[in-house]
Amino acid sequence: MLDELRREFADVDRRILELVAERQRLAKAIGSAKREAGLPTRDYEQEKEVIDRARAIADECRFSPELAEQIMQALVRSSLTIQEKDHVAAYGEGGGRRVLVIGGRGRMGQWFVRFLLTQAFEVEVADPTGGVEGCHHYSDWREAELSHDYIVVAAPLGAANDILLELAERSFPGVIFDIGSLKGPVQPGLRALVQAGARVTSLHPMFGPDTELLSGRHVIFVDVGVPEATRSAEELFSSTMIVQAHMDLDSHDRLIAWVIGLSHALNIAFLEALAMSGEAAPKLVDLSSTTFDEQLRVSNRVVHDSPKLYFEIQSLNEYGTESLTALLNAVERLRAIVQTGDEVSFTNLMENGRRYLEGRRQ
Repeated sequence: MLDELRREFADVDRRILELVAERQRLAKAIGSAKREAGLPTRDYEQEKEVIDRARAIADECRFSPELAEQIMQALVRSSLTIQEKDHVAAYGEGGGRRVLVIGGRGRMGQWFVRFLLTQAFEVEVADPTGGVEGCHHYSDWREAELSHDYIVVAAPLGAANDILLELAERSFPGVIFDIGSLKGPVQPGLRALVQAGARVTSLHPMFGPDTELLSGRHVIFVDVGVPEATRSAEELFSSTMIVQAHMDLDSHDRLIAWVIGLSHALNIAFLEALAMSGEAAPKLVDLSSTTFDEQLRVSNRVVHDSPKLYFEIQSLNEYGTESLTALLNAVERLRAIVQTGDEVSFTNLMENGRRYLEGRRQ
């Protein structure tokens, strides 16, 4: 009996997945129809209609509308990814132009290589650790003649500034930009390139190397005094649904200390507190709550990323201690409120948080 039920289960799973594949084919066709009609890839009104319809059907079928919504959100994201990739391939800016990605074997370097290849750029990679399939490889970027239309410096922060400084001593026609998470460590190199008359700008992709769907993701463009170069870099993303943000060189790192530095520190500290909980640590493995599990998922992603990169983001940002001090003060204030049994102040803390979130939504 049990085996028979499991076979039925497997048959249902197969039918579900076959329907998902059929939906993916339809998504591709719809994307093509949107391009022909000159319509944007993303239609928020249609997405809401899809979700609302799924919840209503789930209610009729007597299963959780929340589950139906989660399933449809995953399918919508998958469909958008297919449509966006096809759109980028159809309207990309490449046309056979050449790009050199210095540090192209790194994780974000490889992301840029894939992204540029999709747009029909001729991509070359310079990286001492090895090449990328389908791309001409230099073990040392100095071996290249630097006649490329774009030069992307995707090297680690510690090496990127030295590369930029050395490039400032060379002559080349193309647009050059770094993709570092911090701009303070590369300011000398960027300013040297400006002084040398190079077409230089600076980018900060606010997403990781596993990102496929760019809709709703941000890229920060930091103009260093050569607006034409910044516009040329923006054109690389014109066929995507990326959100373009703009900052000046001096304010970037101060803001990043809060957006990235604080969130990284909070998650690292959360897991450190659990690891240091002594006798409670092994018992926590078998316990869960909604909030605890959600926090664990985020923290898990953080601690399994590159410790070297995260240390650079914390230690090389001259404004980094501002957010860490604010975090320390907030935790100390919370502890004092709990120790004194001050319910009014505790309520105020939570209401302050709500007001902050409401301000972000406006």
